[in-house]
Amino acid sequence: MPQVSPPDGRPEEPPDTAAAVTTNGPGGTGTGSRSGPGPGPGSGPGPGSGSGPANANAPAPANAPRGAPDSEPDARHRLTALQGLAALSLDAMASVAYGPEAIVLVLAAAGGHGLGFTLPVTLAIAALLAVLVASYRQVIAAFPHGGGSYAVAKTHLGRRTALFAAASLVLDYVLNVAVSVTAGVAALTSAFPALHDDRVGICLAVLALITALNLRGIADSARAFLVPTAVFVGAVLSMIAVGLFRTAPAATVTAAGHASVVADHATAVGALLLLKAFASGCSALTGVEAVANAVPSFRAPAVRRAQRTEVALGALLGVMLIGLSVLIGRFHLQPVAGVTVLAQLADASLGHNAAFYVVQFATMVLLALAANTSFGGLPVLMGLLARDNHLPHVFGLKADRQVHRHGVLALAAVAAALLVFSGGDMNTLVPLFALGVFVGFTLCQIGMVRHWRRARSPRWRGKALLNGVGALLTGVSAVVVTATKFTEGAWLIAAALPLLVLAFEAVHRAYARIGARLGLGRLPEPPRRARSLVVVPVSHLSRLTGEALNAAVSLGDEVVAVTVTHDTPEDRPATEALRRDWELWNPGVDLLELPSATRSLGRPLSAYVNDLSARHPGSRITVLIPEAEPAHLWQRLLQNQRGAVVAHAVRRDTDAVICRLRFRLAAPARTW
Repeated sequence: MPQVSPPDGRPEEPPDTAAAVTTNGPGGTGTGSRSGPGPGPGSGPGPGSGSGPANANAPAPANAPRGAPDSEPDARHRLTALQGLAALSLDAMASVAYGPEAIVLVLAAAGGHGLGFTLPVTLAIAALLAVLVASYRQVIAAFPHGGGSYAVAKTHLGRRTALFAAASLVLDYVLNVAVSVTAGVAALTSAFPALHDDRVGICLAVLALITALNLRGIADSARAFLVPTAVFVGAVLSMIAVGLFRTAPAATVTAAGHASVVADHATAVGALLLLKAFASGCSALTGVEAVANAVPSFRAPAVRRAQRTEVALGALLGVMLIGLSVLIGRFHLQPVAGVTVLAQLADASLGHNAAFYVVQFATMVLLALAANTSFGGLPVLMGLLARDNHLPHVFGLKADRQVHRHGVLALAAVAAALLVFSGGDMNTLVPLFALGVFVGFTLCQIGMVRHWRRARSPRWRGKALLNGVGALLTGVSAVVVTATKFTEGAWLIAAALPLLVLAFEAVHRAYARIGARLGLGRLPEPPRRARSLVVVPVSHLSRLTGEALNAAVSLGDEVVAVTVTHDTPEDRPATEALRRDWELWNPGVDLLELPSATRSLGRPLSAYVNDLSARHPGSRITVLIPEAEPAHLWQRLLQNQRGAVVAHAVRRDTDAVICRLRFRLAAPARTW
């Protein structure tokens, strides 16, 4: 049989043409345009084979156009560079609240001498940040259809490795939502201790708010978060600027009366301690990859806007991390129990006044809203996985506002389960955090090294060296994070990664079997007309019955009306009345009575349809089920749901076509 390419590898639904994206290279199709050829389930090689959606993320040629000016009809539902900073960088921005503190807490084990290494460790993290930003800027240009680490690994490292990259990002995004919400609520309950027992409910309420905003579209959520982001960044930068001009702390009220956690009599700083401090501080780098994952969410030219957002994110994050570390050394701050390092810095730089509370409130709000980064990046990644047949295809669908609605809701559901499981306690979730993202970082860097070796573009050796150094640094960080946090819960992530990959593979095999059964990739036989038999279930005479028979005689060559009868005293009068009224009406269609010894409606009808199929093997049988649709939604609760029961039985037990005829009941006109 001749081979053809199915439209998009999706076995049961038409292509989604609502959001076409022009590729940056000839002959390709974007994530939203699926009109080109591509391998379907069971009809060809898997993702990465070089055709259609499987190669939608292939690198664009170096001389490919950057994209036309913004002329998309749905541009208002996509991101500008500034909105992208608010929508996709909150995770990274908020990490300055716990990144420097994570470094200080580790170095405190070496006493005051160890705290002196805070700035060098931070500078090393900032250097890694610069490498990652430069790398992901290149990823955005090479893979303009999103996917980040997954897209790079799929093209250059193979499908199985790409699935590990995707699984690591999925786990990190989900954990980011839970950690961010619990951290924000923890800041709130620290200020108002009376709310501590209600933290789970507050966490779920915050999650519901963020979910609702993202269901309206990523652009709407970005607009809502612009002000909190600007307030937080402005507050932290102001605190750094003021603190640099001080020679002594303006106030130490927040740390007064709290016990220091610095070790006594420690004078040596070992390499392992510095590595652990580096790995702990690298939690500040989570979220750097979100922009590369969500490039299709930007307005055209999407690549240029996404690159600007990535650079702005890296610059702001680097300045804040280094500035806070300089202040820690300038004021000789020591970590104390019950007070964050950021709170001590705000106290020392700005004084214990209204400005101090602005910093604390902005930090609390941004920590809670940092979950929005996951809502901007993960649904896009899930959409790419769905297009490659590794997740249910429903995750690839978009709503009118360019929202991957099912991805947003799935992320919210899993995050809510984590919040309930952890009891809203941040410390339960933090040990699981940041491991997955470093796996994705490392695979992405290795993939980009292979990309430059294949592309041989100008200055490719320098670019490959940059990515190679990044792969080495992030790989070391992944090993150190795993080793230091393994017994604290990181083993769960190490176990979940392969399980998630196995789940992706199982979905892919299922779609392959479906595609094989449907004959995707092969020309079907020419259509032929078969004799059509239409069965109409009825229970009484009404306008609904008349409309059903009108439709049935229009559809079929032969029509038979059937009614299920019960030989009981209370049912006999209704059966006799229907028989008498049918003879009086005489519609030209026979009424067949199907006696049933039980109260079942579906089984007698499905048994009759099966018998009809056996007696007429070449005929097409259709069961037309008439149903009244009330004018008001609440009135549907008054219906007996007979149609749904019959449809379920016929679908389960027969191969007949099911047609559900909706007869709309207009609302009566009001009389005054």
